Amino acid sequence: MTARTTPPFRADHVGSFLRPPYLLEAREKKARGEITAEQLRAVEDKAITEIVQFQRDVGMQAITDGEFRRTYFHIDFLEQLGGVATEIPLSVQQADGSVKLAPPVIKVTGKVRHVKDIQRADFEYLKSQVEQHAPGCTPKVTIPSPTMLHFRGGRAGIDRVAYPELDPVFYDDVAKAYGEELQSLYDAGCRYVQMDDTNLAYLCDEKMREAARQRGDDPNELPHRYAQFINKVVALKPAGMTLAMHLCRGNFKSTYAAEGNYEPVAEALLSEMNLDAYFMEYDDERSGDFRPLRFLKPGKIVVLGLVTTKFGRLENKDDLKRRIDEAAKYAPLDQLCLSPQCGFSSTVHGNLIAVEDQRRKLALVVEVAREVWGT
Repeated sequence: MTARTTPPFRADHVGSFLRPPYLLEAREKKARGEITAEQLRAVEDKAITEIVQFQRDVGMQAITDGEFRRTYFHIDFLEQLGGVATEIPLSVQQADGSVKLAPPVIKVTGKVRHVKDIQRADFEYLKSQVEQHAPGCTPKVTIPSPTMLHFRGGRAGIDRVAYPELDPVFYDDVAKAYGEELQSLYDAGCRYVQMDDTNLAYLCDEKMREAARQRGDDPNELPHRYAQFINKVVALKPAGMTLAMHLCRGNFKSTYAAEGNYEPVAEALLSEMNLDAYFMEYDDERSGDFRPLRFLKPGKIVVLGLVTTKFGRLENKDDLKRRIDEAAKYAPLDQLCLSPQCGFSSTVHGNLIAVEDQRRKLALVVEVAREVWGT
């Protein structure tokens, strides 16, 4: 086996990192009107420079901005598309005392369109810092999956005046908007983009499947429809750009929203989608076994999310190697990579994990990848 010189890399990661306290304080000051947007951005710039250096120091080749300019992994992006309205999700106290994030309201209120460059300025700053502090590494951008505009609300969440019928006009419009954003990023020098998708993973959970039925969707048909939807975006991807998808079952403050084996979506995900790579959660029993990997097409990459970001306990290196060997029974080892199962801070609140644990886990991913695949 050999190291990979193009993304995803043998040791990779999903994207978000714990926000430093001084950045959280600055965000609170901005919310109270005590500092300007420009002053907040200067603080974000400082924090991003530091997280770029952190990723370089721990041995990562893919470098993100930690999603430090975002509050939520999806809303901050989606609400900047024309024709999309969002509402801030609420924290809900559960009967057992735990706190979960109520699903955000995402509505399509008009024709979806790309009205401005969303990530370009943020990427340009990231790229400048990678060039200065992590030369030779690859800056990576994370954006929410386009399926977010359909799954949460279904037909009822999409304006009927703008879209009397969804297929094909709605899916074409969303794909066009995403294609224009990808082209904007490409023109700025971006070659690595990851789309974060909770919806396909949610369709592995019977509770979520029943909720889809209640909205009028067939959970057996949806994965195949989403494969066609994603392929519309892929068709507009600039040549030379790696486009990956991360599947997530929820990651708010170390909690989760769904569970279940990938089998209900595996064929649509790994055989029908034309993506370059898939980041798949496999950090505990909620994810099921590796048999769904048998659908992986030649030339595609699965990044095994074997290291949890939810808790600080460090995984055993030999256990990780055994799990990689197990996955390799269903997909060629050369088509596999390693990462944490999700980001460390999918929302500004962060997971219940220490900064030092964040470092130790990434260092473990790098060490195991080096020993399994070489460098």
